[in-house]
Amino acid sequence: MLNDSIHHIPSEKPLEARIRLGMLTPSSNTVLEPLTVAMTAGAPRVSSHFQRFRVTRISMDPGDLGQFETENIVQAAELLADAKVNVIGWSGTSGSWLGQAYDEALCSEILERTGIRATTSVLAMNEILSRTRRRKVGLVTPYTADVQQKIIENYAGMGIDCSNERHLNDPGNYSFAQWSEEQIADLIYQVAAKKPDAIMVMCTNFRAAPIVDRLERETGIPIYDSIAAVVWKSLSMANVEPGLIHGWGSLFQDFSSADSKIGN
Repeated sequence: MLNDSIHHIPSEKPLEARIRLGMLTPSSNTVLEPLTVAMTAGAPRVSSHFQRFRVTRISMDPGDLGQFETENIVQAAELLADAKVNVIGWSGTSGSWLGQAYDEALCSEILERTGIRATTSVLAMNEILSRTRRRKVGLVTPYTADVQQKIIENYAGMGIDCSNERHLNDPGNYSFAQWSEEQIADLIYQVAAKKPDAIMVMCTNFRAAPIVDRLERETGIPIYDSIAAVVWKSLSMANVEPGLIHGWGSLFQDFSSADSKIGN
């Protein structure tokens, strides 16, 4: 009797109809996982899955840069591939100081090794800036001065002025999560005062995403958070309508996809 009842339990949704987002996560990050799950709660049949690799400190020191060697990240991506995720996102911002070419090469390697398309927070952010042609962008991070300067230089090479910036000079990475929403809001207000075309919050262990919606209304300036950016792009790549996501800033509605198969 027990075995018969098990065989007749109906499935609410067929497994093949579900969308699985894979997110690569710094080992010391405590923010991006709960926020990613919260963001995607409004998207039907979407679940988020995470794999960590070791990241404990952010600086331009060679030992700290070595944490982001491609092989370390790709090995984590291969584990996510075991879950048959639809897309793999690197929910991290190392490409902002290592350069866009680094993230592009990483995504190519992930695709070659797993057969799954990949994106990153930085590639998603750069696509947004390119599509909107925003050239004066406020930059908010918790990073040290040397990392911040490298980010500014990289964006200057792309024709984007991020000299209107605030940073906390924190080598993190775990400690980034300890800064409060109020402290982050203060940094955003400071760069907003100079009326940039947009504001980037660059760090996926920073609690900015929950306040973006409110601060956009208060400042009248688009604010692009790095966690939200990779979620937006991952949904788009998985053919899920980003416009299903509400309350996390204008990004999801401004860059919704008319071609998405799920959510239209």
